[in-house]
Amino acid sequence: MSLEAVKQYFAEQGLAGRIVVHDQASDTVEHAATVIGCSPGQIAKTMAFQQKEGVVLVVMAGDYKINNQAYKAQFHQKASMVPFAEVATIVGHEPGGVCPFAINPGISIYLDESLNQYETVYPAAGSPDSTIELTVAELAKYSQGTWVAVTKPR
Repeated sequence: MSLEAVKQYFAEQGLAGRIVVHDQASDTVEHAATVIGCSPGQIAKTMAFQQKEGVVLVVMAGDYKINNQAYKAQFHQKASMVPFAEVATIVGHEPGGVCPFAINPGISIYLDESLNQYETVYPAAGSPDSTIELTVAELAKYSQGTWVAVTKPR
């Protein structure tokens, strides 16, 4: 259902036609990049972290990972991912399809500066086999995320 929620969200924005459902699910950043035909860094991966105040999503370039020191400096606590089995219930999208659109209420969204090296990125669109192509400016607009610097290259 989360793909349908994302489609509805982007239909309201006039962008539903930009969502692509691929023939296969993308289980890794590298596989997604191959399926789409882009660089791994252009895969805008969204990770869910549990915090004392609730859950946050961090969207980052696909070839980056969390920098624990920077994360702790930003959020004043250690990075702790939402358990895999709880992601769909908590966020509203299953693992592999997590994106910063049409999520459950009360979740804060953060966009990592690593995305700014690209003009166009490809976040998931609510399912492991879907993506939407967005400029970084569109990603910021439609996710309403706050910019942070909490990653480092893999």
